Amino acid sequence: MGVTLWLGSGLVAVACCYVLIKLIQLYGSTRKRNAMIERFPGNKSNFLFGNLLEYPGPNEAGLKYQRDMTALYPRVSRGWLGPFIPLIIVNHPETVKAIMKTSEPKGKQIYRLIEPWIGDGLLLSGGSKWRRNRRLLTPAFHFDILRPYQKLNNRTADVFIDKLDRFHLEGDGYFEAFSHVSQYTLDVILQCACSYKTECQSIGDKHPYVRCVTEMLELITDRFFKPWVHNDFIYLLTSDGRRFKRHCDYVHKVAEDIIIKRRESMKSEENSAEKKALDFLDILLTAKDEEGIGLTDIEIRNEVDTFLFEGHDTTSSAISWTLYSLAENPEIQRRIQQEIDEVLQGRDSDDITWDDCSNLPYLTMCLREAMRIHVPVPMLLREVTEDMEMCGRVVPKGTMITISLYRLHHNPEIWENSLVFDPERFTPENMEKRDPFAFVPFSAGPRNCIGQHFAMHEMKTILARILRRFDLELDPNHKVEKREAPVMKSQTGIRMKATPRQRVA
Repeated sequence: MGVTLWLGSGLVAVACCYVLIKLIQLYGSTRKRNAMIERFPGNKSNFLFGNLLEYPGPNEAGLKYQRDMTALYPRVSRGWLGPFIPLIIVNHPETVKAIMKTSEPKGKQIYRLIEPWIGDGLLLSGGSKWRRNRRLLTPAFHFDILRPYQKLNNRTADVFIDKLDRFHLEGDGYFEAFSHVSQYTLDVILQCACSYKTECQSIGDKHPYVRCVTEMLELITDRFFKPWVHNDFIYLLTSDGRRFKRHCDYVHKVAEDIIIKRRESMKSEENSAEKKALDFLDILLTAKDEEGIGLTDIEIRNEVDTFLFEGHDTTSSAISWTLYSLAENPEIQRRIQQEIDEVLQGRDSDDITWDDCSNLPYLTMCLREAMRIHVPVPMLLREVTEDMEMCGRVVPKGTMITISLYRLHHNPEIWENSLVFDPERFTPENMEKRDPFAFVPFSAGPRNCIGQHFAMHEMKTILARILRRFDLELDPNHKVEKREAPVMKSQTGIRMKATPRQRVA
């Protein structure tokens, strides 16, 4: 009995010593890390809340705060998300380039908040898994695959144009851009990437997928600024956490249904003389690596969820803010219309061909300038796996680096009068003078957006189709305000009027 108690006491003492040593080591390493972080310039942080209290919020005031911070710290700065999560923020081509040229993984501490939705797909995965899946998915974005999508881009645009006609005939012509454009981009991505037809443009805001995506982005944004609910167990105890879980289950079910239907149609096509062009989902289902191993069912679902999110919501943001910018600038709008009229001169159809997209340079300049000012994806996060030198200081291993695309695209050292909409910034001559990493709406380097060519053709097509048929003007009684989320939204929507152009037959 005594021996047993003695042994038990000894084991407890050893365990206590072990825990104490680990705590001392953790304290030492944390103190060393914090000292390295504090060498970077930045505002003084609160012991408990870090820099959260000084941030006005994900709104217009918060965006002004970011522009002011960029003026103070034009290359790199540090900030604290609560007491334990340091961020190194880069917002200059030199510092952005330093991290974007690497294959460093996404910052899982924060991106894990979105992982229950899109899984460990191409957006979030790292290391050998990311490299393997990137190789397997790259053929899905070859020009030979993308070119046939142009017909679907036009047919889905037909539905959108018909809606604008009805707004003019049946009411005052005003419509809320974000909601209707979001329905359009979802229609495009489902049909082009998955050969999946829905009536989402007709169903409108009541479409459950559109509603789920909108609410999930709001929930993720809210959770980001509340470190005390970053723990999954705690978050699922809240009403927001349970609602987020229900939405995740729904979008997963949508993706699984799409995959099941596509597998069934592929079997029937094997016995058919008529073969359809390969789409993104076909390539996911048939791709195999060097060892002949394909993607698992869960990997396929993750990539479908990722692509439906990235190819739908980010694109709708870029299109909506471009329409807003053009409605704000009638003279620029007319110049684009003249360019479109010249390209389509003598045609019976308003369809935009694949080659037309390369022959609309001024429209492309305006689209780029809108993405610079309004920044569809305001920030990216990476986590350094090794110590990294930056501006004469060292970012310690394991630290998250925030690539603030909003700050980069409004950096006064690069962009004079950054809030002014000026497409001339993107003439070939002006672009040659700037560092390529000064404007990176699709990211850059090895982890750039794999679907950027698809997105650019989709956006140019719908913008050209709209401007070919309509003049746009904003509702003077409606104030437009931004809400910064994983995708840049409008807090109040964007109300505008589409009036049929008299000069177009």
